[in-house]
Amino acid sequence: MRVSLKWLREFVEIDLPPEELAEQMTLAGLAVEAIHYPGKDIQKIYTGRIVKIEPHPNADKLVICRVFLGAGEPVQIVTGAPNVEEGRVIVLAVEGARLTGGLPIKKAKFRGVESRGMLCSWQELGFDPKYIPADQAHGIMVLPPDTPVGTDAKPLLGLDDVILELEITPNRGDCLSMLGVAREVAAILNRPLRYDPPQVAELARGIEGRTRVDILHPELCSRYVARLFTNVRVGPSPLWMQERLRAAGVRPISNIVDITNYVMMELGQPLHAFDYDRLREGRIIVRTAKAGETLVSLDGVTRELTDEMLVIADAAAPVAIAGVMGGLETEVTEKTVNVLLESAHFNPTSIRRTSKALGLRSEASVRFEKGIDREGCLPAAARAAQLLRQIQAGDVVAGAVDNYPGRRAPEKIVLRPARVNHVLGTALTGEEISRTLSRLHFEVNEAGEELLVNVPGYRNDVHQEIDLIEEVARLYGYNRIPGTLPCGVSTLGVRTRERALADQVKEILVGCGLTEVVTFSFVNPAVFDRFNLPAQSSLREAVKLQNPLSEEHSVLRTWLLPGLVEVLRRNFHRRVTNGAVFELGRVFSPRSRALPEERLMLAAAGTGKIAGGWNARGLTVDYYFLKGVFETLAARIGLHFSFAPVNNHPSFHPGRTARIFSGEEELGILGELHPDVLENLELTGRVVACEMDFAKITALARERRQHTPLPRFPAVERDLAVVVPRDVPAQAVEEIIKRAGGPLLHSVSLFDVYEGEQVKKGFRSLAFALKFLAADRTLTVEEVASRIENITAELAQKAGAEIRAEKMS
Repeated sequence: MRVSLKWLREFVEIDLPPEELAEQMTLAGLAVEAIHYPGKDIQKIYTGRIVKIEPHPNADKLVICRVFLGAGEPVQIVTGAPNVEEGRVIVLAVEGARLTGGLPIKKAKFRGVESRGMLCSWQELGFDPKYIPADQAHGIMVLPPDTPVGTDAKPLLGLDDVILELEITPNRGDCLSMLGVAREVAAILNRPLRYDPPQVAELARGIEGRTRVDILHPELCSRYVARLFTNVRVGPSPLWMQERLRAAGVRPISNIVDITNYVMMELGQPLHAFDYDRLREGRIIVRTAKAGETLVSLDGVTRELTDEMLVIADAAAPVAIAGVMGGLETEVTEKTVNVLLESAHFNPTSIRRTSKALGLRSEASVRFEKGIDREGCLPAAARAAQLLRQIQAGDVVAGAVDNYPGRRAPEKIVLRPARVNHVLGTALTGEEISRTLSRLHFEVNEAGEELLVNVPGYRNDVHQEIDLIEEVARLYGYNRIPGTLPCGVSTLGVRTRERALADQVKEILVGCGLTEVVTFSFVNPAVFDRFNLPAQSSLREAVKLQNPLSEEHSVLRTWLLPGLVEVLRRNFHRRVTNGAVFELGRVFSPRSRALPEERLMLAAAGTGKIAGGWNARGLTVDYYFLKGVFETLAARIGLHFSFAPVNNHPSFHPGRTARIFSGEEELGILGELHPDVLENLELTGRVVACEMDFAKITALARERRQHTPLPRFPAVERDLAVVVPRDVPAQAVEEIIKRAGGPLLHSVSLFDVYEGEQVKKGFRSLAFALKFLAADRTLTVEEVASRIENITAELAQKAGAEIRAEKMS
């Protein structure tokens, strides 16, 4: 929001420097982001009239202008501007002047002819090109013919003004107007607000019978005021109005359109002007669009309308998109004679949805979205009528059509002074609080020890007692509120067990060579097809977003793997073919009539190799690498686990995938992605991945790790090779050995797997290293032999194993 200090001073007396005013406004919650001085460097520019134009004797594209400055002899100026004409009022920078950026103007000669100044263009005076009239974009500035000559041009053009650029928070739509900002400044400075209700000189004949307003959806349009102007003379608006509109960041168009924009910037009420003679039957119908209806908006674009969009229609078709933009068919042009003025209150949600659906955002829609004062519709229409008469642009028909189905009583809030002081830590009396709120134009009445506050209609952000307490605080001054220690029982902030374990897991995985990533929670539903998930898979039951930014991010993820594999895929297609990543994040599952269920998951994925060093080889990222990473993790956090082969998962390679268990609890899955999945993702090479339920890991991991002293007695090591059927998992054999070995068996590890000519078909040889150890003595050969015999017997009985070899290590 751009605020002209000259305009603001019409509403409230301000004797502070702009910087001090900006500081006080910011401290009161109306943040000033920047202060602009449009004509800071400009000096000695005056209005003048071109009285004579002569051709340049030595140049075809230059002319010699004689410019009269109101007194004395005309000044000779050489220029190449294409739009110079005798009689036009222009801006002249005389000898010794300075323009934007401090550019000095000196006497000069052009092809032998002396020039004692320069005719100024808009750009040379620092104006933004978007505010420049189209016919003057490539020439000099031309002022209205009735502009007095010989006067300082800076005040006429607003170059002596100061512009405050405000950051308006979403809840303060009332401050998107000069009057709204003036109310705040008057309250901050404790000065009276100068604003008189508009007085309008009207024609004797009234508006009755000349137009009608029908509101078919009062829940979307709570009020619609229509006024009628006749004998309208469309043309440029006065220079003072153009100057104020430019200061506010609005491009002047014509006097009628400029009046509507002027009132919007002054009072915060958007208005719209229709060419009355183009309205069929001369009436207004406020309704929703019908299926298939279209409208050509003022920007010349054909808009496809839906039945959820509110439109302003005449007796036949839509003529405007309510609260967003008018239609081209009823636009006010130079041929317009009669104007119907709209001043209405629309539902903010409806306007926001329409604006977003059409991709069309205007100054009007911004104000309607944030909420305006429905009580301000009639005064705003009266102010527009007053301005029309003031600039003599037409006549005002007496009265107005005011269809007001959404009338409501002012909101009343009970405010307890004791509560104010308790929340703020102040010692304000009820009278002081009442005076503070009255400065903001709240009506305050005493009700015993409490205050009954009537909220003005333009304060759509005040609904509760705490809102009033905030108003008291910001006007009293946040910097005046004493600092106090919070009361109550203090608690020591500590990390939860899950958070501490999460940090530990991340540290372990990074130490294993993986890189942590954070991927989007929103995914494309097409990932389910890319990962070959069947139609009945629970992973396809995703939460759909009501208003997604795009199809690529239209559902909440149900697992982490697609996001991780997408990271690998993007890297792969940028020639980064090696890498291993992990993520600890939440997945979402829908629940009926409730928020989605959130589960914390741990996932990892990798491809290619992990780089080695000068003294270590690189590691291939395959199934065994990722399995080793998990085993390292499990050992570090005290998690007991086991693997079970998986041959039927649609996303993973059969025979190279395993489910992870801890006891009877399934933790997740680990394996190599299916070749079909890799083809869908346009990846070559192997990709391994795993995903586990981190909540289960947290519940099953041991909080404390038990340490044992180094053994005092030597261990006895044996190697045992057994032949087992090929479908017997090595882990099952290892578990039998552990149980049969009893407490003397200290450790078991598989060190060789053999399938070949020396082993019969359908079998394989598994070689294990066994270590026996007693804490209180040196074991004898007989004790170890007894354990070996027990192990071989159990293997033969439970796994159908045959002893292939047994020897002492």
